[in-house]
Amino acid sequence: MPRVILPLPSLLGIVFVALAIFGFASAAEPPAEPNGKVQKLFDGKTLAGWKSTEFGGEGEVSVVDGAIVLEMGNNMTGITWTDAAKLPTIDYELTLEAKRIDGDDFFCGLTFPVRDKALSLILGGWGGATVGLSSIDDADASSNETTSYVDFDRDHWYKVRLRVTDAKVQAWLDGKSIVDVKIAGRKLSVRSEVELSRPLGISTWLTKAAIRNVELRPIVGETK
Repeated sequence: MPRVILPLPSLLGIVFVALAIFGFASAAEPPAEPNGKVQKLFDGKTLAGWKSTEFGGEGEVSVVDGAIVLEMGNNMTGITWTDAAKLPTIDYELTLEAKRIDGDDFFCGLTFPVRDKALSLILGGWGGATVGLSSIDDADASSNETTSYVDFDRDHWYKVRLRVTDAKVQAWLDGKSIVDVKIAGRKLSVRSEVELSRPLGISTWLTKAAIRNVELRPIVGETK
């Protein structure tokens, strides 16, 4: 059988296709969910474990049809977890669903612990589309390497998955990566507006939103 010799451009094309299929695609996939015991942080009926955050000018917080509804405030409305002692501060995942009902700014400002510091994952800030972490090295979600933009629909439940380890903070929105940032040696902080959300809280800005299916899983027995 004659030997077939492909020209260099064809060989490179095959290599890139193989990498796309076997390398790049798998690298983009989120890691499997951790094996730790699931802790449900919302029972679907009451605000047990949470309190309305006293930002000043906050809207009403209630439970309606299995979801926490955050009414539009002037400027912020939110909830803060009341038992910090029961929260991991590293090596955990937090999942929830959130939707914007009304308004044009962030409908999920998820503030979460990273050891003795904290960060906020912002969905829909700065006019409605900005996504990212506040703050890294004093740069907030609108101006650091985590900044991206999503055209969010009203009344659509978005699935949020947040993963916190010593090495990284990662997040996915409806299964698509939106944050993947190394944090070792970085200055981590939150904006002054959400200090009252620490250690764990969810807030909105001039927006009515709903939150449901809030769950936490420790990351146990895996290489992170």
